[in-house]
Amino acid sequence: MSGIEFRQIGVIAGKEFRDRLRNRWVLAVALVFTVFALVIAYFGSAQQGAVGWRNIDVTIASLVSLVIYLVPLIALILGYDAIVAERERGSLDLLLSMPITRFEVLLGKFTGLAGALGVATVAGFGLAGVLLFYQLGSAALYHYGGFVLSAFLLSLCFLSLAVMVSVIAEDRVRASGIAIALWFFYVLVYDLLLLGILVVSEGQFNLNFFPVLLMLNPADIFRILNIFGFEDVRRIYGLATVFPETLANPWLLGSAMVFWIIAPLGVAVWRFK
Repeated sequence: MSGIEFRQIGVIAGKEFRDRLRNRWVLAVALVFTVFALVIAYFGSAQQGAVGWRNIDVTIASLVSLVIYLVPLIALILGYDAIVAERERGSLDLLLSMPITRFEVLLGKFTGLAGALGVATVAGFGLAGVLLFYQLGSAALYHYGGFVLSAFLLSLCFLSLAVMVSVIAEDRVRASGIAIALWFFYVLVYDLLLLGILVVSEGQFNLNFFPVLLMLNPADIFRILNIFGFEDVRRIYGLATVFPETLANPWLLGSAMVFWIIAPLGVAVWRFK
């Protein structure tokens, strides 16, 4: 690791980040996050017959669903062609002919894209956070800040998966197909499969193993991390019966999300050699 040129990584990362700023990608995503966050925060309790700025647990519970659907999709779309597009254009060979390693190229691209995601996430949800602070007070801002940080970690999990796909896929068409399939599986299908296991087993499935299955999905980790601390919301989601409170430690769940960032990126580094 002593041979790593961090300046080279910074150059690649800076180019990726500037490209996203130049094509207004960051601005567009930030605006999407802001609009949806404000709308959902205000109307999130409409099914209970009330609208307006409610307590922070209801607000975060409403925003969790938005993040789980939207953030992984944006991260996958952003990163699925990070490497494969360069390979198809022939610019990857030109880049690697310079005094830069494959690891530095990969890490630079991931860092630049992560920076763009971070700015979009913090700016988008941060604008909504300012209004929530005005309406709900400083205590609400503390919980909301944790929510924004976990949303950023979730985006990095799926960005890491996207970069892995970009390294493995032979062309952009296949890479985009795999990326969309990953979104469908982790966001839409995975929890249905777990529910199906519980129904088919007629309650005979070992619930002690269920938390492990939940930890195999970064979207579920994000959901648990944000709603387990609110007792009323936890009962609504039914998590108290399938996920023990001893495993709901924020540091443990945060570490699990970091693992989901490192593991796919490690596979990408291995395959890109």
